[in-house]
Amino acid sequence: MSAQILDFPTRPSRLALRLEWFATERSVLLAIWALYFALRVAVLFVDVTPSSDAQWYALRAAGMASGAGYLSDLGQPTAFWPPGWPLALGFAFSQFGVSPVTLGIFNLVSALLIGLLTLALGRRLFASEGAARLGLLLLAIYPNAIAYVPLALTEVFYTLLLMAACWAVVARENRLQLIGAGLVFGFATLVKAQTLVAVPLIFLVDWLRMKPMGKRLPGLVVDAMVVLAAAALVVAPWAVRNRVQMGHWIAISTNDGYTLLTGNHDGANGDYSPNAPVVKALMARTDLDETARDAEARRLAFGWIADHPHEFLALAPQKLARLWLPDGEAEWAYQAGAPSYARLPAVYRALRWVNQGYYLLLMLGFALAFVVMTVRRLYDRTRWAGWWLLPYALALYPTAICLVFSGQSRFHYPVMPFVCMAAGWLVVASLERLAWRRRKVTLH
Repeated sequence: MSAQILDFPTRPSRLALRLEWFATERSVLLAIWALYFALRVAVLFVDVTPSSDAQWYALRAAGMASGAGYLSDLGQPTAFWPPGWPLALGFAFSQFGVSPVTLGIFNLVSALLIGLLTLALGRRLFASEGAARLGLLLLAIYPNAIAYVPLALTEVFYTLLLMAACWAVVARENRLQLIGAGLVFGFATLVKAQTLVAVPLIFLVDWLRMKPMGKRLPGLVVDAMVVLAAAALVVAPWAVRNRVQMGHWIAISTNDGYTLLTGNHDGANGDYSPNAPVVKALMARTDLDETARDAEARRLAFGWIADHPHEFLALAPQKLARLWLPDGEAEWAYQAGAPSYARLPAVYRALRWVNQGYYLLLMLGFALAFVVMTVRRLYDRTRWAGWWLLPYALALYPTAICLVFSGQSRFHYPVMPFVCMAAGWLVVASLERLAWRRRKVTLH
């Protein structure tokens, strides 16, 4: 005789009701958005003058806004850094004036769109409204994400472009829409030249998530080529400009050799080291033009790697540690350019430590979410791969770059909204499981 075990009707636990309220109540979502917006508006009231990289970008943007073109500090055509961010910021400056207000509002709008994409992608990748909302909340209160909003650095705008391109691929319904994704990827490449490394990783996830894998592969290869071709169309005019104005074919920028050398030389510690003697000596040479200096830096770096293969490999753990362990590097911009830093150094340092602790909790949740999702899918005998792997694929992208070049904590900034999505899913999934165990049987 066989017996059936009947699951009697149960009354939801208090925790289950709270989770349902969090995931369905409109006022909850509005409150999260209000917090997200308020914190980013508040930081705009901090006076911070662009310094270092931010100063360079801001000056290039102001020059482009005035119609001077993309010129170096000496007034010569340059391609030393990718032009995408100064081009976008320069357009905003040309329309609304060159001022910190324009910069702040531009980044604020970008940050709000990042929040919108965090919510949309969280729903899509993890199929949970509660997880998507919690991911947005985790990003809303993330101090380092907030601190970047007044800064003239690439990170906020670039993160928006990367997330928009990912959304275009994930949510596509036909191949034509991939052209739009490619155009966004192309402009993102003009902001950070290494962006196209992410494209094959995204399509790898797409390939793994569904059967039949063999039959789908040719179509996905075509899809990836469509994206790359559209991206190339965006980058091509800039390469032509470089050939015309600088006399050399330069695809995007002339700083890749310089960046490679800063992370690979005698005495390198895995971090960005512009003050290393070999780097300073090369940058001081006046017998080389910009392109030749970049080529020489590349030659020196590759020569060092070839002559020191063991040292190059030994730098890998240090580069990874520099990339993923510290966080809160936005503090340096305030230390260099905010008058309030001298008056309140203890406050800034305390916020840095709070941010570091919060970041480590996010990364712990990110790692545990991978393990828990894997175990759940194996237990349920469902396909392991899915779009939920996208955050982890994107985390591989800066990791691969840093192993060759150098480790800088700000390189992981664009991945953090995806980290918040995964951590949000872990918390909500754990609470849902706990709520299920606490259900009460109701007899009728």
